[in-house]
Amino acid sequence: MDAIVKPWPKGTPQLSDHVRAAPQGVDPRPSREEAEAAVRTLIAYIGDDPAREGVLDTPKRVVGAYEELYRGYRECPAEVLDRTFSETGAYDDLVLVRDISFNSACEHHMMPFTGRAHVAYMPVDRVVGLSKLARLVDVYGRRLQTQEHLNAQIATAIEEILKPRGVAVMLEAEHTCMSLRGVEKPGALTVTTQFRGLFREDPNEQLRFLTLVRAGQR
Repeated sequence: MDAIVKPWPKGTPQLSDHVRAAPQGVDPRPSREEAEAAVRTLIAYIGDDPAREGVLDTPKRVVGAYEELYRGYRECPAEVLDRTFSETGAYDDLVLVRDISFNSACEHHMMPFTGRAHVAYMPVDRVVGLSKLARLVDVYGRRLQTQEHLNAQIATAIEEILKPRGVAVMLEAEHTCMSLRGVEKPGALTVTTQFRGLFREDPNEQLRFLTLVRAGQR
């Protein structure tokens, strides 16, 4: 018998704003031509010539890259997790997707930070496709962020949409805003965690999550 797929009701009032919809942004949104002009201004500001052959097409490339790197502003977290499977064989224990690679950008310097996400939840009645958890990380990651905020948003979306007994999210990332500038400490990792529900209430469940995350890592 095939698993029953249930869509999550749209417009559910208990969802946080950042979970329910993609960010609104400014209105009116600057045009592509204005964005390319801004890049030319930055090229001139750092001391180069925007009309130089090597950087002549750079504004177009930069704007195109930004559309890709920040596509999370056009995506809705609720839509990523809106289809769940109810035929779980009464499974209600931990589901963990470990080592999800992600890329984001620091909202303070607009410099990349990259790393791995470890996401776990304890389902009640329904589970979500495993790839959807990775997609959720990307939706929030492909925006200007702090790691702490990114961590909390992922946990909140899973908690509010899936309503599991518990959620645990750990992020480990290297920030180029401190490895390539400032203190210049390459290789330093920032680790953040969020525990909700049973993972917050029971230290043993936190320990089990952390043990499984570290299993097989050197």
